[in-house]
Amino acid sequence: MEYLLFRLYGPMASWGDPAVGSDRPTALRPSRSALLGLVAAALGIRREEQSLHDKLAASVTFAVKQYSAGVLLRDFHTAQVPSQDKKTIRRTRKDELQTGRLNTVLSIRDYRCEGLWVIAIELTEDAGWDIRQLKEALLKPKFTLYLGRKSCPLAAPLSPKIVTSDCLRSALDTEFEPILKDSDADRVWLPKSDRVTYYWQGRKEATNLTGVSSDKVWDDPVHRQRWQFSSRTEHSASKHREE
Repeated sequence: MEYLLFRLYGPMASWGDPAVGSDRPTALRPSRSALLGLVAAALGIRREEQSLHDKLAASVTFAVKQYSAGVLLRDFHTAQVPSQDKKTIRRTRKDELQTGRLNTVLSIRDYRCEGLWVIAIELTEDAGWDIRQLKEALLKPKFTLYLGRKSCPLAAPLSPKIVTSDCLRSALDTEFEPILKDSDADRVWLPKSDRVTYYWQGRKEATNLTGVSSDKVWDDPVHRQRWQFSSRTEHSASKHREE
């Protein structure tokens, strides 16, 4: 089986979880929606091109190896919004600010700092792209790539590579070039953890790991512009790094 492997690392990342009101939490690992958005940006698919987003979603499955979920950063900030008025249509932010009747609301945004993940892409039988086309897109993306939000840029090359393996876990254990040179190690902190966690969908036994748990997650995008998502089943398991 061929897999397309790449890594994600940055000082900040935000992997959207179900949100209520003004709170915007983040998952520990990259969500399916975020990964589809990243690959779509690399391919040059615009948000309004829903048919291409549907085609991409039907073409790929993802698996994640989490070396470190990073440290939680919670950002409290205020925003000004106009009073609710059903008779008035405000089409732009400029229209909102010109009302003269602004209220202050508190908004909360969560981020993961210094997280490190390896991603594996597996194509489905009806994939609309060749795996080498996806690799080329990640090497030379059409749009800027980021880690969940535009304020979260990448801090290391994706270094995409195609790996052939009979086991998903073996593919995810593929080694990448160090992010830092030895001479930089004393000056920059990188995430370290005694345990790594694997996340994947499909067959529960695909990684040959023990202690596997399964959960329902709501991160499978149905419509990009309407921000609608459906649920899927995700499996996960952790192990010591030396195992």
